[in-house]
Amino acid sequence: MRKVSSANSCETRVVYIVDEDGAVREGLFRLMLSAGFEARVFGTLEQFLAEVEPGASGCMLLDMPRASTGTRPFRERLRESGIDMPVIELSAHDDQMTRRSARRRGAYLLLNKPVDDQALLDAINWVLEKARTHPLAHDERG
Repeated sequence: MRKVSSANSCETRVVYIVDEDGAVREGLFRLMLSAGFEARVFGTLEQFLAEVEPGASGCMLLDMPRASTGTRPFRERLRESGIDMPVIELSAHDDQMTRRSARRRGAYLLLNKPVDDQALLDAINWVLEKARTHPLAHDERG
């Protein structure tokens, strides 16, 4: 896991990046640092679950490979690990099945790759604020 903190903010804003593609992880890592976030990167969801402490806060950027659309919901796996944070799912596929699967998995948002840097930063700020002011919002979506 690669971790770097930015000292630009009194309030720590952590973004956990989970993507199998090393070049994508590196690009997202650099973008997060340039925007003043603390960034942590992982190659797999399993690696994230093994290394992130229960009760961790922040936001996760998760690349969910197409083959994973039928797997057990990651939201359930996060809760079992004591982690309850908003998830923005990134996908190279933009179709009805992908959008429906993202909703079932509990993602706050689904953004299509390649994602515009500013749109991604705006989305992260939105979900972090939403999670801070309405911590149960993702559970209420049903």
